[in-house]
This record gives sequence, structure tokens and C-alpha cells, in this order.
Amino acid sequence: MEEGNINKRLSEYNSIIKENDEIYHKAARRIGISDCAFWIFYIMQEKNGVVTQSTICDAFYQPKQTVNSALKKLEREGYIKLEIIAGGRSKQINFTKKGKKFAEETVDKVIASEQKALSGLTLAEQETFLGLFRKFTGLLKENIEGGL
Repeated sequence: MEEGNINKRLSEYNSIIKENDEIYHKAARRIGISDCAFWIFYIMQEKNGVVTQSTICDAFYQPKQTVNSALKKLEREGYIKLEIIAGGRSKQINFTKKGKKFAEETVDKVIASEQKALSGLTLAEQETFLGLFRKFTGLLKENIEGGL
């Protein structure tokens, strides 16, 4: 009996995760950029506009090649500048004026929507939600890495 309930809850969890992904996908489309570009802008806003390519890859778990392609496109379009950091193995990414303005007019609205949604929970609910989600993610990672 318990296994059926577990499967039902997993199905609900997966549905919620997919719906959440779709919300961000639609936001990116509405503002006219790819999902990868959206997350690049998002991370740059979080980090006050100066990041490295590896920071972006690590922050949203995308392959370096995918991020690199999106960065090159954003650079061609005049949103960012890529600068090689001393040693030549890493690139620092900076907003141009155009890129900063674009992020403020688009991504900042998404962040404000997230803040408003999270504020709809009490502080205790926020802590419970994040704590349980973090715990589940850690257990899932542990089980998949140990079981595959």
C-alpha cells in the first residue's frame, strides 16, 4: 500500500517540478531569449553583473559548451563582454550597458515575482520548504549516484 502512495507522491512531485520549469521557460520566451540566456542574465543579476563561465555552469548545471554558445550569442548581440582572466583559462563575463538595462527590465521582474511568491509563505513555511527540498535533493543525489 505504501509503495502506491510513494509513486503517487513522486508523480505529483515530478509534475510540480515540470510545471516550475515551464514557468521559467515561458518567462524566457516572453522576454525573447533562450532558457540558457535567461539563466545567464539571472545569475549575473544575482552576482551583481560580474561572473565567470564556470560560475554560470556550476550555478545552473549546464554543460560548458551550451553556456559557451549562449555567451557568444549574447556577446554578438551586445549584451555582455567576455574578458580573459589572467592565465587565460577562464573568462570573466561583464554586462554592457545594453545588457544591464535589459536584465533590469526583464529578469529583475522575474526575481520580483519569485520574491513575492516566496513572501506568500510564512518564514517558518519558507524554512520548512527549503529544508525539505534540500534534504530530498541530497537523498535523491545520494541514491542515484550510489545506485547507478
